[in-house]
Amino acid sequence: MFDFFRHNSGPEPSMGVLNADMHCHLIPHVDDGSKGDDETLDCLKTLQQIGYKKVYITPHFNFPRYPNEEDDIVKRFERLREVVEKRRAEQGLTIELAGIAGEYRVDDGFAEKTKNKSFLKIAGKYVLVELSLHQRRMGLAETIFDMQMKGYEVILAHPERYPYYTSHSQEMEELKNAGVYFQLNFLSLTGFYGEGAQRLGLEYLKNGWVDFLGSDMHNAVYAQAARDASANKKLKKILGSHTFLNSTL
Repeated sequence: MFDFFRHNSGPEPSMGVLNADMHCHLIPHVDDGSKGDDETLDCLKTLQQIGYKKVYITPHFNFPRYPNEEDDIVKRFERLREVVEKRRAEQGLTIELAGIAGEYRVDDGFAEKTKNKSFLKIAGKYVLVELSLHQRRMGLAETIFDMQMKGYEVILAHPERYPYYTSHSQEMEELKNAGVYFQLNFLSLTGFYGEGAQRLGLEYLKNGWVDFLGSDMHNAVYAQAARDASANKKLKKILGSHTFLNSTL
């Protein structure tokens, strides 16, 4: 199904309608994302080329695989900001590093995070959470409700990538009805993550359940896929026919 989106032209600023990317992994050496400054700069340039004006960076917080600490991530972000500022002219960068947040795995240590209120938030408002790609999390609705009672606005990252849920799942519908925001990876719509994620992404859009689109940019491979996707007519039609909240960030 990836051929469905294939094209031969260069990148287009089709994501300009979104204005802000709110999910990417461009702090070098902290998770499975960028492996260095040059790769980060290449990814930022790609985000700029396809139309984004600003970006919120969201490294994984997933113990024990990525045992990141907020204070350290903030310092690394400030270091990256300095690198970008020094190389803006050289790289032709105008995109804004709007802020640092996190993509928090709902795991066994998540309740303590909620208790201590130590989240890094998108635009100072939203907590981005992710689930296991392989196994359903018991008590998810209760965990989210507890967060909301503490005043958090919750965004669920890439629901189309959780194969144990479907667009007809009662659990997904209950999360939406409870005020949870859904963030779709736009590359899911190209088949980048496989046919299952592509189909679910289109179904969630049809349901009217998608609030944000994110790049989930990790590295040069993702950057090339994003450049390819930006010129696709069907993806541009989706961008033009749905309203997303990215522009409010």
